[in-house]
This record gives sequence, structure tokens and C-alpha cells, in this order.
Amino acid sequence: MATAVSPFPLFETYDRFQELNHSNLSAEQPSVLEFLKSFPEALKPLEGYLAVRSFLRSYGGNQATYNSYRTHVERMLLWCLIVAKKPLMEMKRQDGERFMEFCIKPPAEWIGPIVKARFKRIGGRKAKDTDMYIANPQWRPFFFTTSKRSAKIAKETLRELEPQPRKLAQDSIAQIFAVCGSFFQFCTDEGLTESVNPIRAIKQKSKYKQRVSGTQKAKSLTPLQWSYVLDTAEGMANADPNKHERTLFIVSTIFSMYLRISDLAGRDNWQPLMSDFRKDSSGAWWFHVIGKGNKIAKISVKNEYIDVWMRRYRLYLGLTATPTSDDATPLLRAHHGREGLSEGHIRVLVQSVFDEALSRMKEEDRTEDEIDALRSASTHWLRHTSATFDAKVRNDKDLQADLRHESLSTTVNNYYHSIDEQRHRSNKDLSIVDRDL
Repeated sequence: MATAVSPFPLFETYDRFQELNHSNLSAEQPSVLEFLKSFPEALKPLEGYLAVRSFLRSYGGNQATYNSYRTHVERMLLWCLIVAKKPLMEMKRQDGERFMEFCIKPPAEWIGPIVKARFKRIGGRKAKDTDMYIANPQWRPFFFTTSKRSAKIAKETLRELEPQPRKLAQDSIAQIFAVCGSFFQFCTDEGLTESVNPIRAIKQKSKYKQRVSGTQKAKSLTPLQWSYVLDTAEGMANADPNKHERTLFIVSTIFSMYLRISDLAGRDNWQPLMSDFRKDSSGAWWFHVIGKGNKIAKISVKNEYIDVWMRRYRLYLGLTATPTSDDATPLLRAHHGREGLSEGHIRVLVQSVFDEALSRMKEEDRTEDEIDALRSASTHWLRHTSATFDAKVRNDKDLQADLRHESLSTTVNNYYHSIDEQRHRSNKDLSIVDRDL
């Protein structure tokens, strides 16, 4: 399906969005207003834009939520203006179905490379309030995906990396239903529309959502790969402690306590300190966090972590071997002294260990089967790997508590595979020949 008008980014970064004047359009980018006004008044482009802006503002307290919700409702508004050619607030159930089909298989001109900047600044080297901004010509509502594994293989073989066909994941489809459905519910509650919610009115959601049979094992390293990763991190720290002692601490900390990357990077209302490690009256150590969804939790800490990895890092920093209740030292610090590290910085450091471990495995002539999964590994794999290993020796409810899963079934489905293993053992040695009649 070709479109005469190219899609255009309508909403900027989270920080810039907070600076808008939400009582009028005085602080919008002129290029955004110019784009909206290029459509016929019958499509009510400004009305649709303001409705989406109000919806995003109602979820403006969290940057990750804003980014996710912006993606889906912005796509829907652009689709209405450019493809459906009807006002956003007049969408019907059939339009909702057409939009879902469009998201599952968007046209080529709506798909591009992943770009960080939606807008480009026109001005001098130093930003000024009077600078103009234009849409990044590379930006598209959808983007090509290339797996980390494919990128690694292309780099190893010196081949051109070809974009892979885009396939919308099931959780992404579910998110479109949830976010866009919430948008129309918001509009109804705010009196912006009296129409039936076109997303929630879709009766045959199974056309778009598919049930996944069985359980999907969380992505994790093998014991051999993990041994290479940890040994590599130690080697890097020994060779250049000023650069990599912190890297080893990050790897060992995430792995030891099944942490999410945000547990180390912190949040707007919380930055992890050494004093967040606390010993109770029985001598047990706990790591106190404000985790996903701003939920306060505590995670049990392995003795080895305190005695080996925490001790090593703190002594390197010139601190006592273990933290005290009044230790205000940031858990992580940039080399130039700034408190805390961003999630992106942490990912770069962990990836450097994965890359070096992969190189070592190849140099030591490990087989492709032994190496391959490491090409796909991300920082989050450390959480999954550790939980997979520990599930063999820990009670499922204890593991659930430390993983901070809402549901026990999430923990069991991801990390306890005794039923699958038993089923496979009963079948793997059977033959299709010479069976007793």
C-alpha cells in the first residue's frame, strides 16, 4: 500500500514533552504544526493530536511508559491521517481491525532503520532556544530488526548485514490492544468522544493474537559460556583494574541477585547506594531496591557475593570490606566522578565482556554449538542465566520472591523444566525400527 504523504514524528523526547505548554500549542515544534495543518480540516488533525497529547500527559510520570505509549498512539494517529483518511476520534471497529492488520504488516515506506533522534536541530554547535528543528528524514514509525546474532556473524565474516523481515511479536500485538484501547477509554472518560471503543470492540482478537503452546524457556547462557564470561571479566579486571574492576562488579552483582539493569542504574526517585545492602539480626544480607513499577523489595544475597565480589570491589575503592548502614557511597560511579551509571553505559560494559569471551572461545577452538548462543546474549541474560542455574537447587517460591515475579507460574514456566526434561528422556532413545509387535 503506497501512501502519498510520508509519516512524520509528532512527539519528541520525554523531557521535551514535559516542557510543552499543555494549555495551548505555543510550545510545539513549528514543523509538527505545519505537518498537521497540511491535512484537510475534515480529518480534524489538531483535534486528534491534542487528544493523543492529553493521553500521553496522563501517563507522563514515567519515561518508559511514555515512550511505549507514544509509539502506539502516534502510529494510530498517523495511520488515520495518511492511510484511513478519517478523524482519529471517529474510528469504528472495522477501522480498528484495519489498523491492527496494518501494524502487523506495514508498507515498506513506513519502515526504516532504528534511529535515536526523531528531530534534528538546525543551528550552531551550541543549542539555543531559538534553534529550529526538522524531522529526522530517517525516522519511520516502524523499524527493521536485525538480531544481535546476525550482526555478530556478519561482522565475523565481513559480510553486509541485511535487514530481516519485520515480524510483530505477540507481546507487541497485545500491547497495541492494551495501549490503544486505553487511549479510547481515556477519551470517553474525558468527554472527547461518545463513540464505542473501536479497539475493544474487536471481537475476533484471536486473528491477531496467537496462543503459544507450552512454555518458552528464558534466554540464558550455558554453564560453559558463563564460565568464560566470568573468567573473562576477572581477567579484564586483573589486567586493567582502573577500567574494568567496576565491570567485574557489575557482572557479578547482576548475576548473583538476578537483577534487572534498572536495579543498578536506579530510577528518578531512587539511586542505589552501598547502604542498600543491609545485614539483619541473624547475620543474613539483603539488597533493598525500588524495582519495576516503583515497588519496594529486598533480595536475599549470597554469602559468596559479600565475601568475594563485594569485598573485592570495595577494597579496590579504598572502602571497608562490607558496607555499613550509613555508607552513602553510590553503588556505581562514572570514572570522572559522577554518581551512577546510565542503563546504556552498563549495557556497553557488559557487552564488552561478552565480546571478549566470544573471542576467547573462538581462539580456543570451541565448537559452533558451544559458542553460538553467546552471540545473542544481552545484559538481561545474566538474570535469566543465574535463575536457570539456581532453579535446580532453590525452592520455587524463594526464587520467585528474589526474582520479584508477581505470579509463581511465571517463575515456574521460565525456570523449572523438570516435566519437559522427563518427557524428553522418555523418548530420546526410542527407535522407529525393530519395535515389538
